[in-house]
This record gives sequence, C-alpha cells and structure tokens, in this order.
Amino acid sequence: MDVQYPLPISTKYLREIQTTDGNSKPVVIDASRLGDPDYDVAQAVEEAASAAVEDTEMSVVEETVSKRTGEANGMDAAKDTPDVPMRFSEKKRLNWKGKSYLAPLTTVGNLPFRRLCVKLGADITCGEMGLATSFLAGSREEWSLVRRHPSESIFGVQLAGNKPQTLVPTAEVLAKEFSSTLDFVDLNCGCPIDLVFRAGSGSALLDATGKLGKIIVGMNKALGEIPLTVKLRTGVKDGKNTAHKLMPRVATEWQAGCITLHGRTRQQRYTRLADWDYIKQCVEAVRAKEAEEDLTPVPIFGGGDCFSSQDYWEKVEDSGVDGIMIGRGALIKPWIFTEVKERREWDISARERLDLIRDYCEFGLNHFGSDTTGVNATRRYLCEALSFQYRYVPIGLLEVLPPKINERAPAFVGRNDLESLLASPDSKDWVKLSEMFLGPAPESWTFTPKHKSNSYNSEESQG
Repeated sequence: MDVQYPLPISTKYLREIQTTDGNSKPVVIDASRLGDPDYDVAQAVEEAASAAVEDTEMSVVEETVSKRTGEANGMDAAKDTPDVPMRFSEKKRLNWKGKSYLAPLTTVGNLPFRRLCVKLGADITCGEMGLATSFLAGSREEWSLVRRHPSESIFGVQLAGNKPQTLVPTAEVLAKEFSSTLDFVDLNCGCPIDLVFRAGSGSALLDATGKLGKIIVGMNKALGEIPLTVKLRTGVKDGKNTAHKLMPRVATEWQAGCITLHGRTRQQRYTRLADWDYIKQCVEAVRAKEAEEDLTPVPIFGGGDCFSSQDYWEKVEDSGVDGIMIGRGALIKPWIFTEVKERREWDISARERLDLIRDYCEFGLNHFGSDTTGVNATRRYLCEALSFQYRYVPIGLLEVLPPKINERAPAFVGRNDLESLLASPDSKDWVKLSEMFLGPAPESWTFTPKHKSNSYNSEESQG
C-alpha cells in the first residue's frame, strides 16, 4: 500500500519561487519506498514541483489571455503588487550571548563526544552535517544525527544541500517530526570539502546569492517556530571576501536566527590564521543594517583558531561577536570549554585526561551498545578522537602562554609515562589506550583515521 507524506508548506513555497499564481498538485514523498535504492526521492520531489509549475503555468497563460481580452474592451489590467517581506515574529528568539558553542564536526562530533563536551562546559551543541537528499531518502545514518542526549540543553542539526527543492522539504519534515527535539536547524554554507563544493553545497552557496536567499526564506517558512541558523565562510576565493555584503542580507532580509562566520575563505581551508579583523568588519556591517531597519540584533558567532580561554575572550571583546564556535580546539582539547567557563588555562594532568577517555568510553557504550558491535564502534570513534587529542602539548611544558593552534611542538617526553603515551602519534598507542577500558581489540582490527588527522595537511574535512 502506498503511503504518501504530504509537504504542504514546501509545495506552496516551491510553486511561489517558480511561478506567480494558481493551484497545483501537492508535493509528496512516497513513504512506502523510502530506503528503496531505485527510488530517487530528491528527483521525485523535483518532478512533483515541476508538474505543479506546469499546471500553474497553464492557469497563468489562461489568465493572461483573459486580461488582454479585457484590455481590448477598455478594462484596466490587474496591477502587480509587490510581495510584503515576511516577518518571522513567531520564531523562537535565540538568546545565545556569552554561550560556548561546539561546532558540528564530521565523524568525531557524534553524541558521545558532544556529551563529553557538555560535561566539560559546552552550552550549545550541533549534530554532524547531514545531507538533505539523504534525509529525504530515509537514510538511517542521516536520521540518527537528530538524536540528542538529555544533557544537551541547546541542540540543533546541520543540513547541507544545493537547492530549495531538497532543503525546504527536509526542513518541513524535521519540523513535523522533531519540533520538540530541535532547538534550531543550521544551514551549512561553509564546508570546503571538494565533494560537497562541487555538488553546489556548503561554501559553494556563498557565490549563489539568489539561490541562497530562496533556500533560507523557504527553510524559515517550513521550520515554523524553529529558528534557522546559517554558518558561513568569509568567501570562496582567497583575497575575495564577500561575507560583509552577504551577512546583512542573511540577518535582515532573509532573517536567519543566528549567523556563524568562520574567518577563512573556502580556498584557504585551514591554512594561515583566521581573519578576525574581517569578522569584526562583518559584525559591524550587520549591526549597522539592523539599526537602520530597527530590527532586534541576531546572535553572531565567530570561528577560527580559538585554542585557549585567553583566545576566546580576547576575540569576543575585540570583534564584537556574541560568542565563538569552537571546532578544532575542542577536538584537540575538549576541556577548552571548562577553560572558557572559568576564564583560566588548565594544566590538565595525564590522569585527568585518562579520566576523560574513560568517560568517553562509558558514553560510547551507552550510545552504541555494549555488545561486540557497540564496543567496536566505541573503540573506532575513540581512536578518531585520540587522533586529534595526541597533538595537545601540556601547557606545563611550554615556555610561552597561551598555546596557539597552528604551532607544532617538537617531539617531547611527558612529565610521566602516561603523558608521553597520550602524546604518541602512533595509532597503535591509541588502540592501546582504548584497551584500558574496552578490553583487547580483535586481532584483525586495525585503525586508520577517517580524515587522516594525524597529518598536518589533511584537516579540510572539519568544515
């Protein structure tokens, strides 16, 4: 039996952005075929929308003929009236000033890691980037990204896509099914990965302003009272920043609930330092536009190179952002959220770091299960996390504080054997650490970091 999932808001909006008037067939998803590899749900949505437009265009043609006939008889033709900008007054306001934000992180930003960061002081968490087309196709992996832990007080999900025809329906489904679970939905306009960029998603949207505006307005409509936030980079090409022009429109014209700006272009990936002077310029541009139109200011978060409490608070004060989204800093030292909360640098001991690994294992087994499959999954994701954490250099060994994220210290011997083991770049030692809490790894089990994060030049995936 066919089971259809109606999408009335998406139907109406997709018709509006392609034509002007008329009643059309609703866009629906054939829910009975979700998971069927032969059912291309994204194509089905587009075809349904196109069919709706064809029906509407016939009505427009008939109306035009009627108007011209009326004009010939001396009647005035109906005049076009401009659209009234929609005020999203029904949206929940995001009062995020002063809150710390764990960035959505591919692979490593799973529920156990987010739970660890919340325990260490993170206020806002966001699930790993999910593809709109995969959500619509009923992918189990994608829908698992919506799961939150009760300890996550402010939680959202991040979407990536390249067109309104997939992003708007996905937003509508999320609003229908998870209105009580999601505090916000984030649109990814910053991911620099080639695979995402070439598909027209992520940072590619920075150069497609017209499409981006339609996506944000449509998702805002589809999400109802759930706020839509937007994550950006400074631009696509190095030396050609565009965010100062784009962000005021995102905040006032398209009315996003929050904007996050990573201080690098897509082309820079993670080379060179983030441009916090430019982030300040963008914040000022948004605030000036909001004042001009007498609008309530939206939260603006910055991102890039935050690796200590001093980094965090100096950047907040100097740039005018409401807070900082922390990504790589949290991967290398999840306790950065404690440092930020307590405004201090923490010379964490090797034993305290081992306790955090134990916590991660506990959270992983609770999430993935304690059977063989669950233990293997927990071990794999723990090793992914350790492939970043080994790069931490204890501040008790440093000559200058605070440490910088782009500095690479020479090999060193820790203050005890455990500290030296935690600093090992050898993946076999990461497995050895996992065995302290998860038991012996299977003989056939090997580990290679998914993002090759033990190589300095291979960090582009954390977008």
